[in-house]
Amino acid sequence: EHGDHIGPLVSQMQYDKVQELIEAGIAEGARVVIGGTGRPEGFNRGYFVRPTIFADVNNSMRIAREEVFGPVLAMIPFEDEEEAIAIANDTPYGLAAYVQTSDAAKGERVARALRAGMVRINGAGLSMGHPFGGYKQSGIGREGGVFGLEDFLETKIISGLARA
Repeated sequence: EHGDHIGPLVSQMQYDKVQELIEAGIAEGARVVIGGTGRPEGFNRGYFVRPTIFADVNNSMRIAREEVFGPVLAMIPFEDEEEAIAIANDTPYGLAAYVQTSDAAKGERVARALRAGMVRINGAGLSMGHPFGGYKQSGIGREGGVFGLEDFLETKIISGLARA
């Protein structure tokens, strides 16, 4: 089918976690721009979550501090590039980060400063050959690509006299 589609979450447990985080965002004072709790209209069953955007978020809120793994965006205001990087890196997680800019040099500079295993600039996609994995508490090692393959290999060194 043509168009944009968001599938369901993986399980009831993940659905419940995302709903709890949306509720926490509301309770902590974040403003729901669109979305909110519950399923999208027309989806009475399954683990579908309403795509939700929060504004007026600060980095002390759970919606900003925890990995959501659902269609939820928390917008945090910042004054300058340095503050934006500090906010983005002020987390125990680092699976992915996203940079949106019309300035290619700024996009690359910010991407290099972000402590995340994957950084996408302006919505660029990932290739099947790219490694997948995060920094900090967002995983150990990589899967996919050459780096991911190396996780499944064992290195051995044999030293000594060679036979003639």
